Amino acid sequence: MASSNVSGSSALARLWQTLRRPSAKYSLFSLLLVGGVGGVIFWGGFNTAMEATNTMEFCISCHEMRDNVYVEYQKTIHYQNRTGVRAICSDCHVPKEWTAKVMRKIQATNELWHKMLGSVNTPEKFDAKRLELAKHEWDRLKANDSLECRNCHSFQGMKVSVQKPRAQKFHELGQKKGETCIDCHKGIAHKPVHKQLEAAGDDEI
Repeated sequence: MASSNVSGSSALARLWQTLRRPSAKYSLFSLLLVGGVGGVIFWGGFNTAMEATNTMEFCISCHEMRDNVYVEYQKTIHYQNRTGVRAICSDCHVPKEWTAKVMRKIQATNELWHKMLGSVNTPEKFDAKRLELAKHEWDRLKANDSLECRNCHSFQGMKVSVQKPRAQKFHELGQKKGETCIDCHKGIAHKPVHKQLEAAGDDEI
């Protein structure tokens, strides 16, 4: 056993020495060029794959999303409106800033696990977990100051004077209190969970 450990250690040592030793066959320029090209290809492939997961087609490629939240979203102003501007899934659920985007993608791997478990693979299961899922998303948006909402909306960009009186009142109040979008705008693109909150005795909305 001891000799086996020694043999393994010496093999690793030889490999490390080989990696550190200057190449006798290739010039430094060639090595840097190959490394640079390889890096560009890797980076391009990584970003292409990440952006592919931001498309509507990818988001609704599983029946859990296509048959539940996508159907609900199609009835909202974020899907179809008088200006023709459409917010797709990633606009509301994935930050634009690169580091935050990568972190969100890492978090989303948890959804793959629940896909395999079949946690929400029927409308009944989805509805049973709807409030829990909504709360997770509200908490995330509260923590990042509604970052995804602010991909498109901002207090600075609002012309409050042309808004309806009720909207004016609450937007001005929200600014004064330092509130963020998700404090008021819950369930705007999906089936409301107000009744479930009331049944649970929750005053979050």
